[in-house]
Amino acid sequence: MESKQWLFHDCTFLLTEANAASGMAVHDECKLRFLELKAKRTHRFIIFKIEEKQKQVVVEKVGEPSQSYDDFAASLPADECRYAVYDFDFVTAENCQKSRIFFIAWSPDTSRIRNKMIYASSKDRFKRELDGIQVELQATDPTEMVLMSLRVGLTK
Repeated sequence: MESKQWLFHDCTFLLTEANAASGMAVHDECKLRFLELKAKRTHRFIIFKIEEKQKQVVVEKVGEPSQSYDDFAASLPADECRYAVYDFDFVTAENCQKSRIFFIAWSPDTSRIRNKMIYASSKDRFKRELDGIQVELQATDPTEMVLMSLRVGLTK
C-alpha cells in the first residue's frame, strides 16, 4: 500500500492512499469474519462499527447461523450509524434454496450529523474490502429494516 507524505508548518503527515477519502482503516478481523460468513457460512450477520479514536472500522457483533433476522434488526442501535452484512437465505419460485449477501448501510434519522457524515464518506472504501457483496441497501429508520426490504433487494 502506497503512502504519501505532506509537510505543513514543520509537521509531517502520513496518509495511506487507500484511506485518503475518509481516513478510516479497516481492521483485519472485519475481512476475516466476512470471509467466514461468505465461504464457511459460520455467521448469519456481522455488524461493523467505526471506532473514531482508532480511526478504523471494527467488528462490533457477529450473529450465529441460528440467529434470526429479528435478532439482527434488534442488534442495530436506534441512534447510531453502522455497517452490516446479512446472509439472507430464500427459496426461489423454482423451489431452489439460494442465498444472497446484503451490505446494509444503517444510518438512522436520529443519529448525529457528524456520525452520518463519517459513515457516508467511509462506506465505499469499506465495501470494497468485502469482496462478494451481492445487494446493497441503505436504511434510515426501522421501517426500512424489515425482511421485505431484503426481498425487494433481490430483484435489483
